[in-house]
Amino acid sequence: MNSTNKLKIFNDPIYGFITIPNTLIYDLIQHPYFQRLRRISQMGMSYLVYPGAHHTRFHHAIGCMHIMQKAIETLRFKGVTISEDEANGLLIAILLHDIGHGPFSHAMENSIVENVHHEEISLLFMHALNVEFEGKLSLAIQIFKGEYHRHFFYQLISSQLDMDRMDYLKRDSFYSGVAEGNINSDRLIQMMNVQNEQLVIEEKGIYSVEKFLVARRLMYWQAYLHKTSVVAEIILTKILKRAKELTDKDIQLESSKPLNYFLKNKVNFSDFNEKVLDTFAQLDDVDIMSAIKNWQFNEDFVLSALCKMIINRDLLKIQMSEDKPDKERLQLLKDQFLQLHPIEAKDVDYFVFKGKLKNQAYNKNSGPISIVKKDKSIEDVIEASDQLHLKALSKPVTKYFICFPKVLL
Repeated sequence: MNSTNKLKIFNDPIYGFITIPNTLIYDLIQHPYFQRLRRISQMGMSYLVYPGAHHTRFHHAIGCMHIMQKAIETLRFKGVTISEDEANGLLIAILLHDIGHGPFSHAMENSIVENVHHEEISLLFMHALNVEFEGKLSLAIQIFKGEYHRHFFYQLISSQLDMDRMDYLKRDSFYSGVAEGNINSDRLIQMMNVQNEQLVIEEKGIYSVEKFLVARRLMYWQAYLHKTSVVAEIILTKILKRAKELTDKDIQLESSKPLNYFLKNKVNFSDFNEKVLDTFAQLDDVDIMSAIKNWQFNEDFVLSALCKMIINRDLLKIQMSEDKPDKERLQLLKDQFLQLHPIEAKDVDYFVFKGKLKNQAYNKNSGPISIVKKDKSIEDVIEASDQLHLKALSKPVTKYFICFPKVLL
């Protein structure tokens, strides 16, 4: 009988060779729930702006696990006691932190499931896996929820300088080609320490933290909140909403079984039983794109027009402004579109609408990044830095936009 070799390595374009630390993590990676992440894009619709941005949540999760290994090594080297069970809990928690993402990342959260956040679904997947793996994920779940008594464990998973952000900035910068987002994650990890069970950065690492915060701000405006990415994701959300609306009227739309289930049923967080979770686990980007390719020929003008926009990359015009949109102009655009197309007045909101974007690179009220000085005193990075622009990064920046068909220009 042949036994499977579970001591595998990945060849990653960002970090080089990544080793799987133990057989439990190998089995988790091999699980269908996790393998689904190979079919979930990391940057949603951003490939319509940056053609190279086709990397997946699978890439990202493996990368996060790798740099968590590096962080554990560094902290142990500096005398921080982390047991094997605790290290394993950290690695599993970061590996599975994004397992609940739906197709095209955030589009599902705002359309065919009712305000269910991906972190909540990640936790449901973890609990299901914990039953299957006979309780071996219990500590990881405790850490993921922030309930473990060692607070810095949670900071490594979810904070303003966690392994998640360190990987996605570096990875998304690499695949998109937005060089401004590249950070020195090795340097940041080497500068990490723990004081009073809190994660701190040694004073000599302050410039790397500054670079990290600036890179995060630039990546948001240049990639994640790029106006074309924004309008594409909104159109995708509106396609799914329209499909659900038509399905509610007993109009049969061609789609895969799992997508059809979510179109036909109103699903809240409380509805996520074992059957619903398994159905969700069958959903990926392929279901959505396949449906959009079919729906572009649908008789419904709204659904067909929106789908063609995505398929042909002929998107709505989006205009950004520092000021709130003029209501009279918005109404004028709606009236003009209604004159061109005989659709119901309420349906014009699918094509002409307003919104706003908010970017805050650093929030000092949300678990600050702490700098430890040589005298062991701790200061917020904003106070410790001699760069005035860091204070500006902690202020939220809001931009407003309106979207409308280009034919109305």
